[in-house]
Order: sequence, then structure tokens, then C-alpha cells
Amino acid sequence: MSEISAASIIHRTDEKEYITGYWQKRSTGFANLRKAELHSEKQLLWQQEITRHLPQNRRLKILDIGCGAGFFGILLGQKHHVTGIDLTPEMIEAARALAAAERSNAEFMVMDAEALDFDDASFDAIISRNVMWNLPHPETAYCEWLRVLKPGGLLLNYDAEYARAHHSQKLPAKNAHADIAPELLDECHNIYHMLDISAYNRPQWDEEFLQSTGLCCVSTDTTVGSRIYAAEDIFYIPVPMFCVKAVKF
Repeated sequence: MSEISAASIIHRTDEKEYITGYWQKRSTGFANLRKAELHSEKQLLWQQEITRHLPQNRRLKILDIGCGAGFFGILLGQKHHVTGIDLTPEMIEAARALAAAERSNAEFMVMDAEALDFDDASFDAIISRNVMWNLPHPETAYCEWLRVLKPGGLLLNYDAEYARAHHSQKLPAKNAHADIAPELLDECHNIYHMLDISAYNRPQWDEEFLQSTGLCCVSTDTTVGSRIYAAEDIFYIPVPMFCVKAVKF
């Protein structure tokens, strides 16, 4: 693997273009992985994980932010009205194709997670997985997410400190990154280095920032990874995944 260049470590002015370009190149392989995940034991594990947090016995309006190839939208779309957004057009195309194949009613559109094109208080719940670490302005993103959330609404943000752990990750031979070209892995590491959030202590930072808004009550769960990714299979993530849960006042 090539060394990280000095130019990539400095704060870039084209961060979103660079990040979108990376995920555009990953879109086909990523969609195949999400399709496999939908037909694996992870589907049930994630269903149980999310459902235990959601209000029961009513249909919710849910926003899936950074939806990628549509896993959460398709997972939740049978019982709820789900809208998925992603900044990468190729990911939205993949999500729509996968949703059609799975006969899901989830809707998907291209949109910036830091500048949502929705009215205030539009959603009962917001969910996100492995998105915040990609964002140049996480504070702006959190404020936007809370803006479109209804009073009493729920935010579930699943993420991990990938940047802090990428040098020491020990993956099984069969893993989600096994077929990614070294050049793309370099681009992923460049993203780690270019974004300020990579240096934050998380999820402590998330909890403290959300509490500072005065708009919600917050809790964190650092056991998600050990529960969902216990098996060292193709979906295995060695970095501990956490959940930041916020309920809007």
C-alpha cells in the first residue's frame, strides 16, 4: 500500500467531491455486499437492534441518511415509510435497483447529509450507519438532522472510530474489504486524514455536542459491534461500532 501523501493530509477544499468520488468507485461492490447482507443473519440482527429502539404499533416516517445501497431502507420499508438519501448518485441508483429487486417501497434520492432539503420536523426517526466519519462538517450535520426531526423523534447514529484503528485492523481473509483495490484503500485512508472528525474522541464527542445543542437527550451504546459483528464473516468489522441515540425534546 502506498504512503499517504502530504497533500492528502491537509484540509482539502474539495472534500465532498473527493469523498463522493471514492464511494462512486465503491458503489458496485458495495451494493453486492449489501444485497448479501440482506440475505444473511445480519438482516435479523439489525432488524432486532433497530426495532427495540423504535416506537411500536404505528407506521413511522423514517429518514435513512447516507443510505448507500439502501440496506436500512429496505430492511425497515416493510413496516414504515422510509426515505434514503446519499450524496453519491451511483449509490442511489444501486439502492433503487436493490429495492426493486427486493420489492421494497423505500424511496431514495441524492442529497447532502449536511444540507437536507426537507421541512422542519418532517420525520419520526432518523437512522444512519457509517456516515458521520465521512462528513467534513459533523456539527452542521447533527444540527440539520435535529432540525428535520419531530419533537419526540428518535435519532440513531451507528458509527465507529475507523480512522483511529485503521493501522491496527486485523481482518480475517474473508472480509468486506478483501476485494478492494489497494488504490481505493489508500483513498479511504486519505479521507480519514483529511477530516477533522477523525481526531475526535467518539462517541464522547457526539454525546457532548448533541447535549450542547439543548435540543435532545442523548445516550450511547458501545456494545453494538460485539453483538452484531461477533462472527468473523464477510461483514466483519474489527473496530467497535457504537450507537449514538438522541431523542428530541
